[in-house]
Amino acid sequence: MMQRLFAVLMIYLSIASGALAQDNVPPQTSTVDTNPAVSTLEDILRRQEGLKTSDDAIRSHEIGDPANAKPGIDQLGTLGGASDADLWRAYRFGEADITTQARVPAATTLIQDGGMWWLDFRRGPLQTIAIYLLGGTLLALALFYLIRGRIRIDGEKTGRTLLRFKAFERFGHWMLASSFILLGLTGLITLFGRKVIIPAFGHEAFSSVAIVSKWVHNNVSWAFMIALVFVFAIWVIHNIPDRTDLRWLAKGGGLLGGGHPPAKKFNAGQKLIFWAVILLGGSISLSGLSLLFPFEFNLFGHTFSLLNGWGVPGWFGYADLPYPLAPQEEMQYAQLWHALVSLILTAIILAHIYLGSIGMEGAFDAMGKGEVEEQWAREHHSIWAEEIVGPTSTTRKEP
Repeated sequence: MMQRLFAVLMIYLSIASGALAQDNVPPQTSTVDTNPAVSTLEDILRRQEGLKTSDDAIRSHEIGDPANAKPGIDQLGTLGGASDADLWRAYRFGEADITTQARVPAATTLIQDGGMWWLDFRRGPLQTIAIYLLGGTLLALALFYLIRGRIRIDGEKTGRTLLRFKAFERFGHWMLASSFILLGLTGLITLFGRKVIIPAFGHEAFSSVAIVSKWVHNNVSWAFMIALVFVFAIWVIHNIPDRTDLRWLAKGGGLLGGGHPPAKKFNAGQKLIFWAVILLGGSISLSGLSLLFPFEFNLFGHTFSLLNGWGVPGWFGYADLPYPLAPQEEMQYAQLWHALVSLILTAIILAHIYLGSIGMEGAFDAMGKGEVEEQWAREHHSIWAEEIVGPTSTTRKEP
């Protein structure tokens, strides 16, 4: 019995002495490190989303100090005064002393800090834009056809034809058109192939299709650029805007009925198509050359610098555009610009293809045969038709 009481007494004394010892512990200072280099939770979460953080400027200098290097026999001696985290930060912020066998501008950039936003945009919003833009255009054309129907030749056909486009003009048009169609199809495969072809046919099928698409896209692009210059040279004189275009636009070109307004060899709608092809096609070509010859043409860094200098972003309430750009960032902006402008031009060309085929009677003959029904010419291009055959003449002449 005494032994049990002694044991209980010892337990009580040990608990009491422990509590007393805790009471006598001097107050501790806060364990929160007030060092500004310590990342906050907000900084960590922003980094996980690929966003800039308030501590980037501080962390970019935490890449190790050779003066603090441990002896060679020490655990960290071989790291030269830098921990693993220091080394990775040096890679990320472009401060690491890296040498490679490759001799290209981007060879020494192992970690590109801003690459994830590009990948996320390409896999998400860019594909959504493509679906809505191209799908919306096709839907609008289908509704227009259902409501308006095919635009017929109103008057009685004469059986006579006028030479609309010579052989070399048609050659330039079809070279431009066919190359653009091939580029558009292979570009869409590049954009949507992983989501469409892989689930349906597997990785091996996509690999084969992607390799062929890349080869076709890279090589056919030269035909597109040559044809673009050729078409500009032969038709620019006919596509200079004038007052007749304003009247044509005011009447909607007669596409909704009410007769066709006077027009020269090219009406206002065709002139809009022409300049869209030249300007957007030229922009696509420049960004395409940048992608064909990586890191050789830096299109965006200098442009962003000029826009920032003029204060353009501030006009719209935005911060300055990023500058300077890493070599990889130049390529990423070039790829996105190339894709976005190509999608816009594709939507425009879809409308052009519609009106030049099923949308308008007699229109395809202009590029298919080079000759058009005289009555069609008088209705759609009355000024040009009168220049060729006169107001009432039935004699056929060449333009």
